[in-house]
Amino acid sequence: MVGAARRGGLRKLGPQVLSAIGRQEWLDRPSYRFEHLLSFGFNALGGARNAVTNALNGVWLGHPVHPPLASLTSGALGTTVALDAISLLPGQPAGEVRDASRFATRALGVGILASVGAAVTGVTDWQHTHQEARRVGAVHGLVNLAATALYARSWWERRRGRHGRGIALTALGYGITVAGSYLGGALVFESGIGIDQSGERLRTTQWTPVLAASSLNGKPVRVEVDGVGLVVCQTKPGEVAAFGEFCPHLAAPMEDGWVDRGRLVCPWHGSWFAADSGQVVRGPSAAPLPCYEARLVNGMVEVRGERAPVLGGQRGITK
Repeated sequence: MVGAARRGGLRKLGPQVLSAIGRQEWLDRPSYRFEHLLSFGFNALGGARNAVTNALNGVWLGHPVHPPLASLTSGALGTTVALDAISLLPGQPAGEVRDASRFATRALGVGILASVGAAVTGVTDWQHTHQEARRVGAVHGLVNLAATALYARSWWERRRGRHGRGIALTALGYGITVAGSYLGGALVFESGIGIDQSGERLRTTQWTPVLAASSLNGKPVRVEVDGVGLVVCQTKPGEVAAFGEFCPHLAAPMEDGWVDRGRLVCPWHGSWFAADSGQVVRGPSAAPLPCYEARLVNGMVEVRGERAPVLGGQRGITK
């Protein structure tokens, strides 16, 4: 009974900690100031801004870059801890202890580099969060920053031959990393940060009339087919397109967006999607916007779930 009660207490501890962090409104002012600095830095890149932010957001990968870098960090640090444990086993030959210590230092170096990369990509994702998710993300970043500082100091001590001190610093940093990983997991699985939030897909293969072309006024218009929400818009004279109703980034309603020079623009964080394919032109969205086949028939817009082959670049032509 005591064991079950203890386990129940541990299960409640995590949500209680997250709830407490989420209530810390005093974190908002410094976090938004930091976001403004980030925006200023990215804007200072001029013409390279989109290329840099797209790389950090993971547009080239199709999903955020932060999670794989965080996994690499955890793997390298876990390897370091394991090799440290091996080097401390009694009765080990001196040569094996030296080898374990040397490889532990190298693995730690990889972990530090990956941690820096994870921090840079993570803060790029974090800058578009709000309220509780922003506060938890800020604490997550600060916790991991403290752990990385300990790893850097550990690496320095090891390089100076003070392996015992280096091992202790790594162990302390790893404990902090585990706590930070819990916060990161909550951001992904509870707040949906980094998850494709574009919603349910349209599966029907039958052409379905949805609205009169005269209803299109230059902005996306929401329609519903088989219980699935879509947005329909005119991309060029005589051409229409249909997309999922939510931005994959943080589920912004695309009916509030607009079409600009062949791009559908997210109304919340300014992601650009190609009007002919839904592919990401500019982040922060890393996943494409679901794009469906659309056409004009006798003044009516018709859509279906599957994209038919596009020949000769013709799409959505009036019939």
